[in-house]
Amino acid sequence: MTADPAGGRIHSTDPFATPQEERSPIRRLRGRLAAPVTLWTAPGPRGLTVSSMLVADGEPGRVLGLIDEESDLWEALSESGRFAVTPLSPADRQLADRFAGLMPAPGGPFAIGDWTATDYGPVPAAAGTWAGCRLESSRECGWALLVEGVVETIAVLTDPAPLVHYRGRYRELHG
Repeated sequence: MTADPAGGRIHSTDPFATPQEERSPIRRLRGRLAAPVTLWTAPGPRGLTVSSMLVADGEPGRVLGLIDEESDLWEALSESGRFAVTPLSPADRQLADRFAGLMPAPGGPFAIGDWTATDYGPVPAAAGTWAGCRLESSRECGWALLVEGVVETIAVLTDPAPLVHYRGRYRELHG
């Protein structure tokens, strides 16, 4: 430990963190699974960083994700019936934090950066890949909504390294 200028102690751990023995085993399991960091957007515009998601191959292909029922994204998505899903890269860490509500976003999260308008919602102009989806269904699942969308269009332009979330932090995968 080191002293702060006011004479107190600075701790090497978060003094407000939930003690290990009191943490939810389900959250601990989830934290040990690497998850893609994606940005989901809908007309409005509204958006949310989503890591609890997967893609199901088939005819048609589908995207499934867990989102907060009280989020602005859900309101816009349920009204429009459409949404875009963009996988994020390591260069998008601040973008992910803005849309997750972890970083200040004066003027709103869409005020910073360049955006491309689509029928499914705005996507970052530098996005290498994104999918436009039609909402098919939703249902309660744990403390979230399980949202299922049918993939109607896909743009695969570049193949940057993915940004993943693992054990509470962003990680990069190197090929």
